[in-house]
Amino acid sequence: MPNRLAHETSPYLLQHADNPVDWWPWSAEAFEEARKSGKPVLLSVGYSSCHWCHVMAHESFEDQETADYLNAHFVSVKVDREERPDVDAVYMEAVQAATGQGGWPMTVFLTPDAEPFYFGTYFPPAPRQGSPSFRQVLEGVHSAWTDRRDEVAEVAEKIVRDLAGREIAFGDTQVPGEEDLARALLGLTRDYDSGHGGFGGAPKFPPSMAIEFLLRHHARTGAEGALQMAADTCERMARGGIYDQLGGGFARYSVDREWVVPHFEKMLYDNALLCRVYAHLWRATGSDLARRVALETADFMVRELRTNEGGFASALDADSDDGSGRHVEGAYYVWTPAQLREVLGERDAELAADYFGVTEEGTFEEGASVLQLPQREGVFDAERIASIRVRLLEARGERPAPGRDDKVVAAWNGLAVAALAETGAYFDRPDLIEAALGAADLLVRLHLDEHARLARTSKDGRVGANAGVLEDYADVSEGFLALASVTGEGVWLEFAGFLLDHVLVQFTDEESGTLYDTAADAEKLIRRPQDPTDNATPSGWSAAAGALLGYAAQTGAEPHRAAAERALGVVKALGPRAPRFIGWGLATAEALLDGPREVAVVGPVDDPATKELHRAALLATAPGAVVAMGAPDSDELPLLAERLLVSGEPTAYVCRNFTCDAPTTDVDRLREALGR
Repeated sequence: MPNRLAHETSPYLLQHADNPVDWWPWSAEAFEEARKSGKPVLLSVGYSSCHWCHVMAHESFEDQETADYLNAHFVSVKVDREERPDVDAVYMEAVQAATGQGGWPMTVFLTPDAEPFYFGTYFPPAPRQGSPSFRQVLEGVHSAWTDRRDEVAEVAEKIVRDLAGREIAFGDTQVPGEEDLARALLGLTRDYDSGHGGFGGAPKFPPSMAIEFLLRHHARTGAEGALQMAADTCERMARGGIYDQLGGGFARYSVDREWVVPHFEKMLYDNALLCRVYAHLWRATGSDLARRVALETADFMVRELRTNEGGFASALDADSDDGSGRHVEGAYYVWTPAQLREVLGERDAELAADYFGVTEEGTFEEGASVLQLPQREGVFDAERIASIRVRLLEARGERPAPGRDDKVVAAWNGLAVAALAETGAYFDRPDLIEAALGAADLLVRLHLDEHARLARTSKDGRVGANAGVLEDYADVSEGFLALASVTGEGVWLEFAGFLLDHVLVQFTDEESGTLYDTAADAEKLIRRPQDPTDNATPSGWSAAAGALLGYAAQTGAEPHRAAAERALGVVKALGPRAPRFIGWGLATAEALLDGPREVAVVGPVDDPATKELHRAALLATAPGAVVAMGAPDSDELPLLAERLLVSGEPTAYVCRNFTCDAPTTDVDRLREALGR
């Protein structure tokens, strides 16, 4: 019989709806039940494409004996971290403070007042390598709760007190300057893996936000080292197993420093960020590899993640059926030489093995290999390779596919809107711009209410109950601003303004400029979360600073620019010390130092000369440049006001820091002005 999770919209919660555990969703009712029954709360946090979440579910939450013990002694609450990043952030901070590490599944024991007192992540069904079994943990916690309740209460009170003392202090609220960004570049250089690209060792994550900073820093200063690190990292990732060499798109991370073996889940946010990074790398260098990867990643998102409602699903699982009934990580993606021969025949299989690095020993498990591009493509017959790709992709399509998390997350869809709009504009792919418009329309139609409040998620056209957090407002605004620049439609700038006004009122401390991850009127947790550091996505703090700055450049709105500058004070404090973890803030600081440039292109929108000027403006590498395009002296976009044609021809205007160049009708002069 299904439990209470059967009525939820989260695919992760629905995965647990048939567990014998008497799960509750995160709710006031769950904690009221804990108070009435005198039981502690087991909080279990995960997400649908999390491999070890599935493992713990199969081992423990689907086990009747374990469920009976839980139901007798605990109120069990299941949370999808992607639906409730605020709940996840608060308790993950406690887990990391107590244990020095974190991850998912996250297992936390709480008092009925939601105060944590014992922590962990994955617990096995039997003791293993010094780790107690899950049942041992449950029995230990139950014993402590029953026999030493006062001690538990003291521990919980101390943890909450310690968390409350962690609110971020600025120290220096000035905006970052030239020296700060140069020191951040030096810090990245020290962490750079010159042998394999990227930063640090294994596991290695795609450093999307840091690469965006490097590209912008090169554009502003001409620093060749910054461009080289960005380009080499992008090439290594694109040639590695972390990139899907057949279907496009990136896996979550590489378990090794060489980018060979990925953790196979594919997340919307990674692919949106990397699509944009590779498009920007192509814009800076003209790299054919960057162009191909940007387009293949965009096509992957549209083909495999687009929902029936026009939004984009959150993720594809790492695991799938290997054809024998076993649920195995990577089964959909890996190949053996025998499998190549079965699909391609002997001759082409030998070529494919050489081209993709498939060996008899394998690079993964059980003699299978993750496809890579260890060789230079130019030495192979391009026509044969293209045929091999098509046949392998078709054969792979016959395998049991990984599950898809169809939840639409506002923030991640905002990132996808920005990536698809820009990629479509750069490479003359109107279908990608249409896909971006479809997702943006869904966000407005379903996620945005009449008070400009965003819902965090939706599924199957049904909006979720959870309020948007700062990253939702910031990343959706970023997507709308990109659409305004690409399409010339002022409605997207207007929608961005609604959201960013909400950021100023609900998420910002007026005196200090401190940003919080939840709104002032959001559900009160044991601590109001705030984190300016990038993780898998830009932090809400950095993303808000970037969107506020872009909106101010488009509109001249001084409160938004002032808020962006105040928010960047934390980048001055953290950027030189931890540049890998505040890359988007550094990228925004580059835009601030550059102006950012404001480009208005006026002329009939269907005139080829207008389109040529508009395209040149979009392809400019000036950090954070904003573009407006439309009819002369139009009220559609503020940058177009009082901008007139010169000699009756389409004209471009470039301004920054309250100073404007002479208007020009010449594309080469526009490129020159934007390249200075």
